[in-house]
Amino acid sequence: MLIGDVARRSGVSARMLRHYESLGLVRPTGRTDSGYRQYAEADIRRIFHIESLRSLGLSLREVGRALDDPGFAPAALVDDLVHRTRERIAAETELLTRLSRIGAAEPAGWDDVLRIVSLLHALESKSPGARQRAALSASEDVPVPVAALVEAALAEPDPNVAGALRWALAQAGGDGPALLAKGLHSPAAEVRERAVRSLAELPGGEATALLRDALTHADVAVRRYAALALGTRGVADAVPILIGMIVEEGRDADAADALGALAADPALADRIARALVDGLADAAVGADARRRLTQALADIPGSTSSRALEALARDEDRAVALTAAYVLGLRDTR
Repeated sequence: MLIGDVARRSGVSARMLRHYESLGLVRPTGRTDSGYRQYAEADIRRIFHIESLRSLGLSLREVGRALDDPGFAPAALVDDLVHRTRERIAAETELLTRLSRIGAAEPAGWDDVLRIVSLLHALESKSPGARQRAALSASEDVPVPVAALVEAALAEPDPNVAGALRWALAQAGGDGPALLAKGLHSPAAEVRERAVRSLAELPGGEATALLRDALTHADVAVRRYAALALGTRGVADAVPILIGMIVEEGRDADAADALGALAADPALADRIARALVDGLADAAVGADARRRLTQALADIPGSTSSRALEALARDEDRAVALTAAYVLGLRDTR
């Protein structure tokens, strides 16, 4: 069979067949009287073997060893090919992610593309200062890849950089809330915390709805961060968790502040006061927790909290009674 026939049958070009011959991978069985290469069936089978091994990612040198070295053991080479393939897939996936983010930012021109690429590199810098500057450089004049900001925010251990990234996300808008919500389901507690803290700083109804859902999260830290954020947004559903935080001494001062913010709504003030009074009446609540609940009543306006404080000023627990009397004195001064 002549080289042209072999090329048609195997799908390997005549030029490549000649290259294989120059490397000693396959040699024609003979030549015609006119000097044309002639290939036998065994040569055709070898060509197919070469192509099969190349399809696995073997170099031509490795193909030659595999076919001609009787002692060649494929296991080690296959393991190496698996490792190389994973590295290549990771690199290609990273490139695809980068390109997708640039496309999602809808750059107006190549100057925008270059600024986005520079921003992405800076967000991945080992220097916290460089990462912080990259986050703070986000503005309306430069399209910001929101997905890159979310990824950076969920991975950022430095508190100053994390704050800058949360600010950048609040400015960026887009699908930030939905992307951050995925972080709430991370197996890593620190990622879940970063996700809820970032959501807490995002404006809008979508972020509020996600924070409301987070009130039932399995992670107590997520529930608490969500409740604190919702307290400042006037969402009454946060009240039970905020009171629980005061009882359990989990950021109790912040929880009391959030309850005070919620109580600015007259419709909620009595509800919050009654919930605090119920907590004080719970036999399972310890002395220190009762004192903290009494202190929390200080910022709750209305007659319900005033009557409760008057009763607490006569409480059997002297610390509670003194706290209530002190709070009543402050309220009278106001």
